[in-house]
Amino acid sequence: MAQRKRATINDIAKSVGVNPSTVSRALNPSSKSKISPKVIKKITVAASKLGYYRNRAAAMLVQKKSYTIGAIIPDLQNPVFPPMIRGLQDVFDKAGYTLILSNSENNKDFADIALSKFQEWAVDGCVLATANREDDIIKKCIQNDISLVLINRTVDDNDVSSVITDDIVGIRSAFNHLVELGHKNIAHIAGPQDTSTGFERYREYISCMKMNDFKDALVEYTDAYNIEEGRLAFQRLWNAEPKVTAIIAGNDLIALGCIDAMHELDLVCPRDVSLVGYNDIPFVNRIKPALTTVSIPKYNIGVRAAEELLKQLDSPDNKDAKKEVIKLQTELVVRESTAAPRKSV
Repeated sequence: MAQRKRATINDIAKSVGVNPSTVSRALNPSSKSKISPKVIKKITVAASKLGYYRNRAAAMLVQKKSYTIGAIIPDLQNPVFPPMIRGLQDVFDKAGYTLILSNSENNKDFADIALSKFQEWAVDGCVLATANREDDIIKKCIQNDISLVLINRTVDDNDVSSVITDDIVGIRSAFNHLVELGHKNIAHIAGPQDTSTGFERYREYISCMKMNDFKDALVEYTDAYNIEEGRLAFQRLWNAEPKVTAIIAGNDLIALGCIDAMHELDLVCPRDVSLVGYNDIPFVNRIKPALTTVSIPKYNIGVRAAEELLKQLDSPDNKDAKKEVIKLQTELVVRESTAAPRKSV
């Protein structure tokens, strides 16, 4: 059976009744803005019917661009990241870029391997959600002139753009909510301190304790943002400080671990211990008790990060410009897991 001839730009042009140059511009992300949306639609419909697809390898040789973006995510099982990825993809798709995902599993070596693969594929830029406060992978991106934006986390050296949330406002709103309910023995189960999210939230908790003249900071640390780490941290905290009446968790997964530990210890939330999470991941409003948490604009984080990276790619001079940290606002969502402290305390 003879192999079907691959459709060409000339075939599309003949089908639509336009010049081949018009088809070429319409199918090129960098020049499609010069063609009317109506003509673009006709061309893309015809291309689909004819089975046409762009030869990216050839286009890359001509344009010196791959129209691909690499994104390294620390844990694709963490529900906070899919909405961010969707935000990234929606913006990049519209701009004609393909998003390639890599899951680092919170492992620096895996992240390094992912970056090496991205370099082999000649990606035009990278989005990193894996950043520690000091991270060699960022230095490698800068040294190799790879356009870069961080999402959800930032680094101590601000010579890189990042899109994060205002953790100071977020933790302060959670703390003030607990104080208004009458709590004084407020503890914090902190996320990993080598991440900006873990460190900033911990630091603001300490600041809130001082502002309210609460003398003893009650802190337990976790090594990862997951349920099991939260469960173990709560057990340690309760064994050491059973007078605790409220906890601000480093994120919602840690908070879910706290609830598991409370069940094991025959404690009832919020009767015995009030609990506030962070991120407002899916379904925390459906557990019992529904979790009070600090909601972050997950989808918009992805959107703003993609827009920032496109700004770098579209303006060569922007690579040398001062990078900015874009902070998006949080919102405290009060549900069932917080209440006035138990009277025996």
